[in-house]
Amino acid sequence: MFEVSFPELIILAVIVLLVLGPERLPRAARLAGLWVRRARAYWHSVKSELDAELMAEEMRHNLEATRKAVAQMEAEARQFEQQMSAPPPQADDGQGQGRSP
Repeated sequence: MFEVSFPELIILAVIVLLVLGPERLPRAARLAGLWVRRARAYWHSVKSELDAELMAEEMRHNLEATRKAVAQMEAEARQFEQQMSAPPPQADDGQGQGRSP
């Protein structure tokens, strides 16, 4: 993520030791650890909420697609039912007039 090499870490540690001194260094390290822990916890929380929202959005999209498919199937079923309940067409006797059976 930050691409810090080992020599750069050593230089940073020496600078921190010189600035803070050996008395304040353990307290500063604990404080830095606490900040890092809180930042990671916050990041994990945000990531979890974002994943939950994306999952909910995907579920809403799937539900809407399913509703559309069901509505289309219902319309086709009604159309089929109307076709089946309609009276059969009359037979043509060849002279253009319908003949009843």
